[in-house]
Amino acid sequence: MNRTMRVWVGFLAVHALLGWICLGMPGTGIGEYALGLPLGDVTLVYRPWVLQALGGSGVPGIDEPWVYPIAALLPMIAALSAGPENYGLSWLLLVTALNAGALALLLGRGTSRRRRAAAWWWIAFTAALGPIALARIDAVTVPLAVIALLLVAQHPRIGGTLLALATWIKVWPAALIGALLLASTRRWTVLAAGAVTSAILAGIVIGAGGGAHLLGFVVEQTGRGLQIEAPVAAPYLWLAVAGVGSSAIVYSTDILTFQVAGPHTEVVAALMTPLLACAGAAVALLGLRAVRSGAPLVRLFPPLALAFVVTFQLVNKVGSPQFLTWLVAPIVLGIVWRGRGYAVPASIALVLAALTQFVYPYLYVRLLAADPLLVAVLTVRNIGYVVLWGWAVHAVVTASRPRRRALSQRTVASRVTMAPESSTSPRE
Repeated sequence: MNRTMRVWVGFLAVHALLGWICLGMPGTGIGEYALGLPLGDVTLVYRPWVLQALGGSGVPGIDEPWVYPIAALLPMIAALSAGPENYGLSWLLLVTALNAGALALLLGRGTSRRRRAAAWWWIAFTAALGPIALARIDAVTVPLAVIALLLVAQHPRIGGTLLALATWIKVWPAALIGALLLASTRRWTVLAAGAVTSAILAGIVIGAGGGAHLLGFVVEQTGRGLQIEAPVAAPYLWLAVAGVGSSAIVYSTDILTFQVAGPHTEVVAALMTPLLACAGAAVALLGLRAVRSGAPLVRLFPPLALAFVVTFQLVNKVGSPQFLTWLVAPIVLGIVWRGRGYAVPASIALVLAALTQFVYPYLYVRLLAADPLLVAVLTVRNIGYVVLWGWAVHAVVTASRPRRRALSQRTVASRVTMAPESSTSPRE
C-alpha cells in the first residue's frame, strides 16, 4: 500500500467511525440521546426547516428571518435526496463527499510530503474533534474553504467565488476573505469574484420576495446571549459552579442553545459585537503593517488568516464546539506552504479539538449541570484559543523580518531537497 492510499484509508476509517457515532452507534444499544445528540441539529433542526420550505409553509431566510445566510439552504435541501427518514445518513455522506473532494485536491499527485502531512493532520484533527466535525452546517463550509485556499494563489476567481459561497452558508469564511484582501496582490480579482457571487445570491433572494430578510442572520446573531461554550462565558460558569448569586445555565428557546444567566450578562453580550469588530480591526492593522513592510504572501497570509479566524472564535459570544472546524483551512494551508513552520499551531489545534470532544458530546450533560471538571476542561480549551491567537499574531508581526540565511553546505542541500515542496507555494 503506497503512502497516498494510506491517507485515503485513514480518511475513510475516521469518517466511518464518526458517522457510526453520529447515528447513535447502531447495534450497541447506545443511542443518540445518551451521546448528547451529536446529529441533533441536522435531524431536529435542519430537516424541519427543509420540510417547511418544501411544504409551502415558508422558506427560512426569504419568508421569515433566519439565523443562517440564505445559501445554507443548499446543503440542507441536498441532504433530503434520500428522503426524510434517511436525512442524517445523507448529510453524513454529503459532508464526507465534500471532504473527499478537498482531500483529493490537497494530495494532488501524492508526491508532496507537505501535502501528505497536511492531509494526515486534517484526518487527525477530525478524529480529535469527534462527531461534531461532521454534524453541523460548518462541516460543509470547511472543504469549500480548503479548496478555495489551495486554488486562490493561481486561480483567484475560483478561490474568491468559493469563499463567497461559503460565507453565504456560514459567515466565518469572511475572515479568510479579509486576510486575502490584505495580503494578496490579486485582491481585486478575489473581491470581484466574491461580489459577483454575492450579487447573484442576493438577486435570487430579492427576486423571491425576501429582500427584507437578506441580512436577517446578522440581526439574529447580534441579539444572542452568552453561549456557555464561549470564552467570555467562563466567569459565569465558575459562578454557577460556586452557586453564587443568580448565575446559572439556562436554555434559550429563541435560538435553541444553552446560555449563561447572571449579573450584567445582557450588557456583556451587547458589548461583544463591537469588541469583535475592534479586535478584527486590530488584526487587520497588523496585517496592513506587515504588507507595507514587504512581507511575502507565503509568510504572511497563512498566519493572518489564522489570526482572523481565531479572533472570530475567541472574541465571540457564541462558542459552539463546531467552531473548531474553522481552524482546518488556514492550518492546512500553513502546513502546505510553510511545512514544519506550522507545527506549533497544528499541535495546539489538535489539543483544542481533543478537549472539545471530551466535553461534547459525551459529557455535555455534566457541563449543563455545572460540573467543575467539565467547566475546568472548557476553561483550559478557551485559554488554548488565547495561546493560538498569540502565536498567529506574532507570526503576522514578524512575517516581514528577513529570514536568517545559513551559508553551510548542509543548508544548501536542504533547500535542494525541499524544492519540490516549495513549488506548492504561490508565485506572486
